Amino acid sequence: MNAPRPGESASGGDDGSPFSFFHLGEDGSYVPTRYAKSAWSDGLVNGPAIVAAAARSLEIEYGHEDFQPSRLTVDLFSQVKFEPLEVRTEEVRSGNRIRVADAHIYQGGKTVARATLVQLRRGEQPPGEVWRSGRTLTPPDGPGGTVLSAGSRAWFGSDASDEPWSRSMGAHQNAGRKRFWLHPLDVVTGQDASPFQRAVTLGESTSLMAHWGTEGIGFINADLTVALARLPRSGDIGIEAEQHISEDGVAVGTAALFDHDGMFGSGTVVAVSNAGRQIDFATRGLVKGKPAADPGPEKGTRV
Repeated sequence: MNAPRPGESASGGDDGSPFSFFHLGEDGSYVPTRYAKSAWSDGLVNGPAIVAAAARSLEIEYGHEDFQPSRLTVDLFSQVKFEPLEVRTEEVRSGNRIRVADAHIYQGGKTVARATLVQLRRGEQPPGEVWRSGRTLTPPDGPGGTVLSAGSRAWFGSDASDEPWSRSMGAHQNAGRKRFWLHPLDVVTGQDASPFQRAVTLGESTSLMAHWGTEGIGFINADLTVALARLPRSGDIGIEAEQHISEDGVAVGTAALFDHDGMFGSGTVVAVSNAGRQIDFATRGLVKGKPAADPGPEKGTRV
């Protein structure tokens, strides 16, 4: 896996702002844009932005083209304020078949999140047949359908809706299995997100897909683990809930990641109840019962 190269990103929103989570400060810090704001609070940075920053820093410092970024685990144990953040990385092991590196995210001199990247050397597939679920995950327009760009409105879907896919998030607030499809935002302005960065950004929505119910979402994830057998082959990718388990305000959620060619990885989170600040997507963005102006790409998913 090579470090991402600078490239032209999407032009940006109606106000001219680029479709990215951060600008890079002169000191290399990540300066959040409006797209990094959390749905829980405008004063906080959202989960996808935090894990994307960790993934980018680890990839740039320690990515290798012969190795598959197989697992990224991010511990989200503190609120991250809507302020510049710093990512410091260190190599733990550089072996022939496994490479491991850590990252710590700092604000105000304190660690607010940490991450571990495990990379495995690509090689020959072992002989024989292995059981597979055979489950088919299909994009909104079918395999090879319409291609989205960063900043495009997401597609939402659920098993309990008459429409398998639609642009309305609130229309899928039900008790069914959830899914959505989008082109994740770039991590920093002026650089196209790499396939690894896009996969991790989408993977953070495991909590949303697994814990979103009839009254919205009332769990906030304390971590994220994304496991990847391969990198996504398309810019627009999807995620679908696999399982939700919860009791006494503690939850476990899992989800499948897929692209136009099928499933390529999975996401797992643990989450704690945040019922006092439940987010109701059926009413979010309404003014006097009517839809407000478009809040921007994937606004509702940035929790």
